[in-house]
Amino acid sequence: MTRQVVSTTPIEGQKPGTSGLRKKTPVFMQPRYLENFVQAIFNGTGGAKDKTYVLGGDGRYFNERAAQVILRMAAANGAKKVIIGQNALLSTPAASNLIRTRGTDGGIIMSASHNPGGPTEDFGVKFNTANGGPAAENITQRIFEETQSMREYAICEAQDVDLSTLGTSTMFGMEIEVIDPVADYHLMMEEIFDFEAIRDLFASGFTLRFDAMHAVTGPYAKAILEGSLGAPEGSVVNAVPSPDFGGGHPDPNPIWAKELMDLMFSSDAPDFGAASDGDGDRNMIVGRNAYVTPSDSLAVLAANAALVPGYKDGLKGVARSMPTSRALDRVAHAAGIECYETPTGWKFFGNLLDAGRATLCGEESAGTGSDHVREKDGLWAVLFWLNVLAVRDQSVAEMMADHWAKFGRNYYSRHDYEAVDSDAANGLMNALRSRLPNLPGREIEGMTIETADEFAYDDPVDGSRSEGQGIRILFTDGGRIVFRLSGTGTEGATIRVYLERVETKAAALQDNPQNALSGIISAADNLAEIRSRTGRNAPDVIT
Repeated sequence: MTRQVVSTTPIEGQKPGTSGLRKKTPVFMQPRYLENFVQAIFNGTGGAKDKTYVLGGDGRYFNERAAQVILRMAAANGAKKVIIGQNALLSTPAASNLIRTRGTDGGIIMSASHNPGGPTEDFGVKFNTANGGPAAENITQRIFEETQSMREYAICEAQDVDLSTLGTSTMFGMEIEVIDPVADYHLMMEEIFDFEAIRDLFASGFTLRFDAMHAVTGPYAKAILEGSLGAPEGSVVNAVPSPDFGGGHPDPNPIWAKELMDLMFSSDAPDFGAASDGDGDRNMIVGRNAYVTPSDSLAVLAANAALVPGYKDGLKGVARSMPTSRALDRVAHAAGIECYETPTGWKFFGNLLDAGRATLCGEESAGTGSDHVREKDGLWAVLFWLNVLAVRDQSVAEMMADHWAKFGRNYYSRHDYEAVDSDAANGLMNALRSRLPNLPGREIEGMTIETADEFAYDDPVDGSRSEGQGIRILFTDGGRIVFRLSGTGTEGATIRVYLERVETKAAALQDNPQNALSGIISAADNLAEIRSRTGRNAPDVIT
């Protein structure tokens, strides 16, 4: 076993975002590519000497091979210890928990989240800091700067570590502890939720279908839902992590979890359906003939938090990303607690959670979480729902009807226009931006515009300011339209249009969302000139 210092040169395009560095798997498998980026992580965070890290991933193609490289590099860089999940598996929320409970210096998570996996699909690496959350922008910027000046990396020449067997070993003086990836997370869930009440729910004949989507949550769901809580065997499907996620797209939404949706809207539907994504941080909730949007799910959990032991003393505050519907705001207002509106990106929630300003937080893209970790947590959200259902003794549909009757319903939808010509997309946003000062007071589709602006966020914890986070148009009746642009580049851009309308009349709380939003949809098209500027008559994706 020897330590080697290998000469290298910078590689273009290694700029990590909020979710780390994501590229196609063949890119990561190129010579020096992974090594350069991992060395940049160590260099950009003050070096690895005498530090302890958590390491794991979602099991996608190249996961275990990458883990062996990272272990050899950590040892060569003088790390004291690495805690790694068996077979290099760890869900993202489980990794966050381990970083926090073991008091480590951070963790390296191998995942591209809900993106497809496989030899030609996606891979990713991200660094989480000692609070268990994604690295802040100042840290990812330092990592990126290191990639631009990379001249050498250190790595041990050693045999592969046996990651299939629990226990400890050493490599070049560094301790490697292979752990059960589920155990610590399981204990945390038992501390938060009333497992006895959920066991009684299943014992009463309550039925469940949890689709793990051939991803990392499978072993967690099998151990907790079936093993500990008594859900019938077979309630958790697609439970074995697969390098290519069974050839599917591990994104828990009605499109990619169609088989589950079809079941839940059939005569054979169980009482409750749920799914989680590639790395276990997202969730989908669906009852019998009752799909729950992520925005509504967050609001319902906040409204019922006191029914869960871990939140029985109330919520310090709540937070949502700006594009997420304002259903949460209505719950917070009724409870007399603060509701923070942040830019998209879990790192913004981290500051609020660390400062004790918020307890629950979430985003419209199926991410929900709380102060128990510093990441989204898919299975946690499912257990939260089960705990509330057990206490309230209602169906999902009944719970939603009660919630809307009390707080009103925020009809909500997102329309995505994909692969739009970049010049046309930017032209649309620039034209809309130029008209913002003149929009307040204007009437359109029978609605009056109250305010129109481009969202900027002043972080109440660290004072930082984030600008250009999306164009907002708010109406006097509580309706809202948000326009955001993403993915500009050679393949075009995606225009995301978020549509929202508040309804409080009892007779109008069960409408089809697209019907209920028809006026808002027309207003969005007219205000942004979507059809004339993009040539599109309809969105590519409606969620």
